[in-house]
Amino acid sequence: MLAALALLACASAAAATAAAGTPELGHFLDKARGIEDWLVSTRRLLHTIPELFYEEHNTSATIRRYLDELGIPYQYPVAKTGVVGTIGSGSPVVALRADIDALPIHEETGVEFASRSPGRMHACGHDAHMTMLLGAARLLKGMEKELKGTVRLLFQPAEEGGAGGDLLVKEGALDGVKAAFGMHVWPTLPSGSVRSRAGTIMAGTIQFDVTVRGRGGHAAMPHLTKDAVLAGAAITTAIQALVSRETSPFDSAVISVTRFSAGDAYNVLPDTVRLGGTMRGNTEESITHLRRRFEETVASTAAAHGCTAEVDWMEERMPYYPPTVNDPEAYKFAIDVASRLLPDASQAGETEGTMAGEDFAFIGRAVPACFLFLGTRNESVGAVHGLHTPRFTLDEGVLPLGAALHTALATQYLEQWHVRQPQGGGGSGTAGREEL
Repeated sequence: MLAALALLACASAAAATAAAGTPELGHFLDKARGIEDWLVSTRRLLHTIPELFYEEHNTSATIRRYLDELGIPYQYPVAKTGVVGTIGSGSPVVALRADIDALPIHEETGVEFASRSPGRMHACGHDAHMTMLLGAARLLKGMEKELKGTVRLLFQPAEEGGAGGDLLVKEGALDGVKAAFGMHVWPTLPSGSVRSRAGTIMAGTIQFDVTVRGRGGHAAMPHLTKDAVLAGAAITTAIQALVSRETSPFDSAVISVTRFSAGDAYNVLPDTVRLGGTMRGNTEESITHLRRRFEETVASTAAAHGCTAEVDWMEERMPYYPPTVNDPEAYKFAIDVASRLLPDASQAGETEGTMAGEDFAFIGRAVPACFLFLGTRNESVGAVHGLHTPRFTLDEGVLPLGAALHTALATQYLEQWHVRQPQGGGGSGTAGREEL
């Protein structure tokens, strides 16, 4: 009840300030715009030094250098190559997260600050995420004496396949944290907009590799073989029924075969075929069901063609990512803060989810959390290309907004947490999702 009343009060304040045309939290954006040149130069530096997951040694060193310059203490290493900074003191503790790894993509943007590592690129905007969190660190450090608690800065490695968020949680980086917030640049949304949703916003994902074994032979005499190619093709088709006929139309799931390799001659049927891809679902229950039925379908379809098949879920190399689920109260709080920060409050609101995966999911399983999308689509600066593509280009004009949003989320959470505490609570609070 206290949380609901506090949020209703915030919503009323947001409506009043929006009507007046003056964002209540606009001063955070003004401060961030005052360091825009620093933000841009920081992002461009980070863009030149992309590193893959758990190899972010230079990236981590650069982050630590910035934190040293700002006088912000930190822990290192955390989750192998990550950094956890601290601003303020006491309860509560709120966490802000940025991922720091890059992708194995050769950059084709042509910008003067392009990747200096061939075959490596910040094609998912993690350079922007780091920059926005460093910008927030700079702003928060400047108001440290005013903070009503502690802000924990999570510079997390290995989002792109290494489950760095899971390791971050297991090593205690979220211990004592009451709430956590993260954001991702999103080139399908208009630049400067902030969107999210309560509940599942990103899917659970897992990769698979299937080996089909048959008996090869001459292509002119297929009756003397056990055709693994035909079995592999049948498997590719059969597993689609797990989505179209075994998943509720009100749920969402995706099974995509993205790799298929078989033999190296035109007149020889090979002994083995390999196919691989990803499975995605909106709930862990859905993923569990799909995994079981996937294994059964693969085995039975291979057997129907006289072959055998083995499924490797690849979890030691590419771990399972659970769905990213936003705490409903954390979502309401975050969108309220964004609406009080943006010049146009209507640019903050709900969006549809995506079947892409994100290891902020591990943080959301550990503490009440909200993950937000920060729109970056801006045709005037060429920011129109998709994530994970060699031509992905960032609208750098959103960097101050990201820094300001991190700052506002942290400061407002700390302030409202104390308002929400029952009289005589002493400010220590009680762990649990009801605190939001």
